[in-house]
Amino acid sequence: MPETIKQYPDPDKPVHIVFVGAGAVGCFYASRLHHPSKNIHVSLIARSNYKALLDNGVKLQTHSFGDYTFTPHAVFPDVAAAASAPKVRQWDYVIVTTKALPDRGDDSALIAPLIGPNSCIVLIQNGVGVEAPYRTRFPSTPIISAVTVVSAEQISLGVIRQNRWTRIHLGPYSNSASFDTSTPVTKDRAPVPSGETGGLTPTGSSPSPSSSSTPSNTLTESDLRLQQKGYDLAARVTSYLVHHGSIRDAHLCSESHLQLIRWHKLCINAAFNPSSVLSGGLGNAEMVRDPELRLFLSAIMYEIWDAAPLILGLPKGEGFDKDPKAFATPEKILKSTERNVGSKPSMLLDWEQGRPMELEVIVGNPVRIARGRGVEMPRLQGVYALLRSMQDVRERRKREGKL
Repeated sequence: MPETIKQYPDPDKPVHIVFVGAGAVGCFYASRLHHPSKNIHVSLIARSNYKALLDNGVKLQTHSFGDYTFTPHAVFPDVAAAASAPKVRQWDYVIVTTKALPDRGDDSALIAPLIGPNSCIVLIQNGVGVEAPYRTRFPSTPIISAVTVVSAEQISLGVIRQNRWTRIHLGPYSNSASFDTSTPVTKDRAPVPSGETGGLTPTGSSPSPSSSSTPSNTLTESDLRLQQKGYDLAARVTSYLVHHGSIRDAHLCSESHLQLIRWHKLCINAAFNPSSVLSGGLGNAEMVRDPELRLFLSAIMYEIWDAAPLILGLPKGEGFDKDPKAFATPEKILKSTERNVGSKPSMLLDWEQGRPMELEVIVGNPVRIARGRGVEMPRLQGVYALLRSMQDVRERRKREGKL
């Protein structure tokens, strides 16, 4: 991961960025990317807060940058309106910050009208495997995968409060989170500047019997070109965030490292989110202070911790243990969570409000991707089976008028 981020000259043509999802995280990062004086123009596609954003812009109360108002280039009520925007030749970056709910709909189909021949898709979403449907629908479109650590909330329509943290990691995505065991696992060549060559560093397992003549531990030339293009575009977005948006902890990653970061965040999300619902509504600090629940959380976290390098096809020693400063151990996470009094995971908040939970990308996808790579995670599979059943039963009872 580079310690310094290259600063690019200001674009000579307008760069048009549209955020699909104008919630707290989307509005915060959109406000840091929007710099009309640098020829970078950010628009929003909003739903419930559309009128507020159209009338007043986004009012931000931030720990990191003080209070300010962000006036987007344009605000649209839906994708169709953005796709037909008269003053936008093409959307250069389509940034998706909605909740990932693949069991409720295909968001890759939703954004299809926005994607042009030179567009890039950026996914700022929780979980793993979120990129797969986008790659299937857009096989030749560069995709940037991003993982954030930011505490932000929309305290009223169009008013965003950022409490702490601004960290974001960005990297290219070729096809490394596929559910198909015949596709490559996360292998990449070391990122190189455009125009130079770089050798492939294989880190995969043996070929799947179902694969074609191209072994599964070899990226195709098409994959490599797509990966390099994604890396180059990710470098520009990272540069915009660091040098124009003053997000000092925006980091540029290779594909394999970005996926490792996704799985590390999953150690936290897949342990705390489902457990908060299954425990009857306990918050983070309450769970870690209960001896039996703490043991359970630790077991889930270590199951993912041990499985992730195998799933990603990383050589021995290339997993989380290689960089203890970047990847906190489960013990450290549990210890720090003791102070997180009053905090409720997002999945619990969704359950309490009767909203769909990000069950598939946080719990279901990891189990399926792992199984496709020959790795079993029995604890997480049990959590998934129970929580999916709870959600299905409640929704069936609602339909039957029993709730």
